[in-house]
Amino acid sequence: MAEFQFIISGELITFDKYEDIPEEFEHVIKFLPDIILPPHTEDEHEELAKWNDRLQELMEKERGRSN
Repeated sequence: MAEFQFIISGELITFDKYEDIPEEFEHVIKFLPDIILPPHTEDEHEELAKWNDRLQELMEKERGRSN
């Protein structure tokens, strides 16, 4: 099961769906998406490739808050 943890308003909050992550948060604590085991279809490869971009976007938001 996926697990995404964030500090929001000073509290540790856990989400199990990426779509539930709010736009505003203080810190990314854990980013553990569901990873599909191989062999992968081409569609699954495309979906897996998105996770790094998603994490980078969240990290950019976190850095923006700290500046």
